[in-house]
Amino acid sequence: MKAHLLSRGMHAWLSLLFIAVSWFPLVYAISTSFKQGSALFEPSLWPGSATLENYRALFHEQPFAHNLLNSFLVAAATVLLSLGLSLLAAWSLGRIAFRGRGLLLGTILAASMFPQVAILSGMYELVRFLGLYDHVGALCISHLVITLPFTVWVLVTFMRQLPKELEEAAWMDGLGVLTVIFRIFLPLLWPALVATGLLAFIASWNEFLFALTFTLSPDQRTVPVAIALISGASSFELPWGALMAASVIVTVPLIVLVVIFQRRIVSGLMAGAVKG
Repeated sequence: MKAHLLSRGMHAWLSLLFIAVSWFPLVYAISTSFKQGSALFEPSLWPGSATLENYRALFHEQPFAHNLLNSFLVAAATVLLSLGLSLLAAWSLGRIAFRGRGLLLGTILAASMFPQVAILSGMYELVRFLGLYDHVGALCISHLVITLPFTVWVLVTFMRQLPKELEEAAWMDGLGVLTVIFRIFLPLLWPALVATGLLAFIASWNEFLFALTFTLSPDQRTVPVAIALISGASSFELPWGALMAASVIVTVPLIVLVVIFQRRIVSGLMAGAVKG
């Protein structure tokens, strides 16, 4: 009995420690975003006189609202393209037996192992060939390199677990391939689609290297690049208050999305990992 109580107590303390360590950076960023001047260097966690000046300066002195819109459009387009292409690829790789299927899946997985800098020059030539340099459309294409391998693998694993009787009944009713995929399989794949879609959204939202390389003008930048280019009055001064305000604005929507869809994320990932 004592061992059981000790185990539960240790579990509770470790859980509290994990929560504190996980949430402290966000709490510190929120606290700093409401400070200015010498208050930034005070040890108090919450400012004595909170101010919204950092948030006002962030939107008045640079096109941060436009950068937020760019990030949202790029991330949303990346998710739609990734899920659309992955759904078709998952049906082919998960429901049709053909020679070389395992090799093709291995190639898709291997594509995700290359670092971004290794394919940067090739992506740059592709972007220039398509005439999309310094345009958010270049990011929609380049971010697929990051999101497609993951979404394909998760949806293939999930697709293999769907009963074959549904597909056979659809063929007997004379339904086409696209009808089977989007009218029969798609409703059953919602947990996996939500999980992979949200993770793809986060990956695209936070991507920095491609966004820095393929966009040049301020009105085409996404928020990671905009935050990196925030500077103070001199090259040796960093506006910590504005940086923290920008970090809070970028981070809080992702936390809200994860909290809202956490059950879908867990069920989608577990369904793709457990057979039966």
